Amino acid sequence: MSKAMTGARMVVQALIDQGVDTIFGYPGGAVLPIYDEIFQQNSIKHVLVRHEQGAVHAAEGYARSTGKPGVALVTSGPGATNAVTGLTDALMDSIPIVVLTGQVPTFMIGSDAFQECDTVGITRPCTKHNWLVKETDRLAPTLHEAFHIATSGRPGPVVIDIPKDVQFATGTYTEPRQVETHYNPQVKGDMEMITELAAAMETAKRPIFYTGGGVINSGPAATQLLRELVAATGFPITSTLMGLGCYPASGDNWLGMLGMHGLYEANMAMHDCDLMINIGARFDDRITGRLDAFSPGSKKAHIDIDASSINKVIKVDIPILGDVAHVLEDLLKVWKARGRKTNKEAMQKWWHQINDWRKIDCLAFKQEGKVIKPQYALSRLEELTKKHDRYITTEVGQHQMWAAQYLGFEDPNRWMTSGGLGTMGYGFPASIGVQMGHPDALVINVAGEASWLMNMQELGTAMQYNLPVKQFILNNERLGMVRQWQELLHGERYSSSWSESLPDFVKLAEAFGAKGIICSDPADLDDAIMEMLTHDGPVLFDCLVEKHENCFPMIPSGKPHNEMLLGETADVANAIKSDGAVMV
Repeated sequence: MSKAMTGARMVVQALIDQGVDTIFGYPGGAVLPIYDEIFQQNSIKHVLVRHEQGAVHAAEGYARSTGKPGVALVTSGPGATNAVTGLTDALMDSIPIVVLTGQVPTFMIGSDAFQECDTVGITRPCTKHNWLVKETDRLAPTLHEAFHIATSGRPGPVVIDIPKDVQFATGTYTEPRQVETHYNPQVKGDMEMITELAAAMETAKRPIFYTGGGVINSGPAATQLLRELVAATGFPITSTLMGLGCYPASGDNWLGMLGMHGLYEANMAMHDCDLMINIGARFDDRITGRLDAFSPGSKKAHIDIDASSINKVIKVDIPILGDVAHVLEDLLKVWKARGRKTNKEAMQKWWHQINDWRKIDCLAFKQEGKVIKPQYALSRLEELTKKHDRYITTEVGQHQMWAAQYLGFEDPNRWMTSGGLGTMGYGFPASIGVQMGHPDALVINVAGEASWLMNMQELGTAMQYNLPVKQFILNNERLGMVRQWQELLHGERYSSSWSESLPDFVKLAEAFGAKGIICSDPADLDDAIMEMLTHDGPVLFDCLVEKHENCFPMIPSGKPHNEMLLGETADVANAIKSDGAVMV
């Protein structure tokens, strides 16, 4: 049944009809009618952030941890432009968010009015789709279509730009079921290609599953089907940074993360495999390394919902366009119907080789003396929190890679990090979004002091809404990853990679009314972590760590997977070399 209402009321009604319970935003003149409607209802909770970038990252954290689309509301001009970083981050990592932006009245568009910008033009390259709605009657259908596009196919961010006069004017509200959409991405894979992949699996001597964020984006069914497929075939499995949790870290077939800072055994297996089955990953450059040396001689299959991702970077032999869950369901059926065959003798040799690679223990480290190693800090964090109902976000840098290496994820949607864009300042507001979606869970943001300072103002948000997010800062007083590259690749010329004016993080926390903890002695670390965990409000934990620790393993730029830099404590004597070299 159609109803007459103002555009501002339509926005709130559409959000309610789409099942939205939380939005993150910052008011301004061009969205005041919408904020007035928010004030007059109780169905949706609004979270007032301290910066529009924080609003979008919080919406991302909410979306990634709940599986539901995140929503942000910002004003025109600088409100919209401040949202661009978060939109680009969500586009790169395929995160479904709906961002509502205010705009000057339609009759003022193009006149350089106060707080006017071409939001649609600016956000076109960093959204899945965007709209400028100039008629109130078109507003509700556009809002419903936006949610459909954001969440269907390869998920992504969308923007709806709403002029102020459209918010004030009265029009006819259209319910979601009345809206037709022309966006219907293909979800079922080609059965001929799926059968060809099943046949390749039967004869493969050195197969590997290479999984990515697309498995998690496809939903719980995809994760379950993947685990069933791994158990049934006995194939090894690795994952990108974005795919962590799609297969349990405690699983027997798990090789760990692959890529530039991936595990030795994962990268060596990717290099030497004869059948690579890419499920929901996009052959990112952090994974492939040197393209002409990436898994040479292997047959490659690629399952992806996004047609533009197939054959974009790596030419594959078996392309399968479709949703991961649908394709895996059909693949399992075909493979089982054909007799559940694998090359068992070859598989035994393959696992023997993999287990030899595992002996190198590429994540080994020595915690000696009175300075905390960052690896030790995360190992203790893992041990003391792994039994909790735990969600982890991160900032970007060395700490992010160490978190991926030393923290284990048994389930999907528990790991929120900025992958494709590598956005410093992502983790803190993302942790706020996660906590809003999971009020009773333990939410920890693993941070570096430099990244954390980029959106430190969101401590006010955490305090206002009593969100007990834990900020675990590995403080090396350096831009750690920048410093590492300068050491290894730029002759130890440390150009602007440290700050000579860092705050006292304990006092900073207390200035906001939060709890601050500082720890510099390894002997005190466990007690300090437990103090953080037992505090019922926001905590800022300043963990002072070794200043010049490097993150290994590392594939140097321009090198193939089998030429990795390893740390001093890796057991190189146990390394069984492939065609390349192990570098220490």
